[in-house]
Amino acid sequence: MMNRRTLLLAGGALTLNYLLMGCQSRQEAALRVRLLANSLPPQILGEFQHRLAVEFRASDQLADLFQLLKTWQTPTPEQPRFGLPNLARPVAVADLVTLGDFWLTAAVQQNLIRPLSLESIAGWQQLPPAWQQLVRRDAQGLPSETGQLWAAPYRWGSLVVAYNTEKFRQLGWTPTDWKDLWRPELKGHLSLLDSARSTIGLTLKQLGQSANTGNLETVAALPEQLKSLHQQVKFYSSDAYLQPLLLGDSWVAVGWSTEVLPVVERDRRIAAVVPASGTILTADLWVQPTKATQANQPPPIQQWLEFCWQPQIAEQLSLLSLAASPVLVTQNRTQLPTAIQQNPLLLPSNEVIERSEFLLPVANSDQYRHLWETVRQMG
Repeated sequence: MMNRRTLLLAGGALTLNYLLMGCQSRQEAALRVRLLANSLPPQILGEFQHRLAVEFRASDQLADLFQLLKTWQTPTPEQPRFGLPNLARPVAVADLVTLGDFWLTAAVQQNLIRPLSLESIAGWQQLPPAWQQLVRRDAQGLPSETGQLWAAPYRWGSLVVAYNTEKFRQLGWTPTDWKDLWRPELKGHLSLLDSARSTIGLTLKQLGQSANTGNLETVAALPEQLKSLHQQVKFYSSDAYLQPLLLGDSWVAVGWSTEVLPVVERDRRIAAVVPASGTILTADLWVQPTKATQANQPPPIQQWLEFCWQPQIAEQLSLLSLAASPVLVTQNRTQLPTAIQQNPLLLPSNEVIERSEFLLPVANSDQYRHLWETVRQMG
């Protein structure tokens, strides 16, 4: 029987072929999509290309895609190289681009993207309210019940606690919630993200507060709790937090499920859990650049979004990309593939999801930065 890993190995060879095929047919493409590498399985890309001529191009990092939006907004004159004016050409503006929810506010504020008409697209109503609210913003990129829809969520993950099972077998317990990070036996054995919002956010969750608390001064216990957590930490890193765990230099690492899940699958020593009291969510979104050549939202964009939100495509995406489609949250779980039902890292229980939240813009963001800097300087 072919499992998910086999499909990934078979599909890996297809990815480049699909992207190259898109590049070769640039003039005929009805839709140009710039996506985060590996955020969609090649099988899904190929299936849609059988329906429509699409140019798919991938970028390795979400930060690169945000920078690309900025480049398209304010293009710089092309400089000839070695006297050959056509040697290097600027990247054509895509019709849709992957953007992480972290960058959505800035993208709206800087006029890098335009609103999308989503209510009439099949699948939009299947998305959970939290995912719909995430992308409904005012002209300043702030959450607004009467705002426009600026993006279409297509996959998501969560902040999880990964741990070395061999070390915890000796301790006689395993982590289940944020409070476990403060246990004295973990002092000097913890890796955390180098992120004020994420680290303060999980500390707020541990205190039973919202990760989007607007005024941190209303949470009297927060500074001391954050200081205590800082004293537990051996490493801070936003991109290399798993290496110390794999090398045995730390016993626990807090990180994103989309990065932790591949490690859990290939290394039997590593396990992970979504904290029972709720966690921080993150989403990958489709956005349309302001400078897209097609001024109005064309039918191919609607076809692509509708395709991504089809239940069977949502299941394939979730199984093969190690990130869940938001469509699954509202589905009957007993009807989902067994591999999804039995993977709480991929799709946590509805109770945990209800206690979780996306990081949203806060009115007093300077408070987070100041508190973070103060605690880090304590040593």
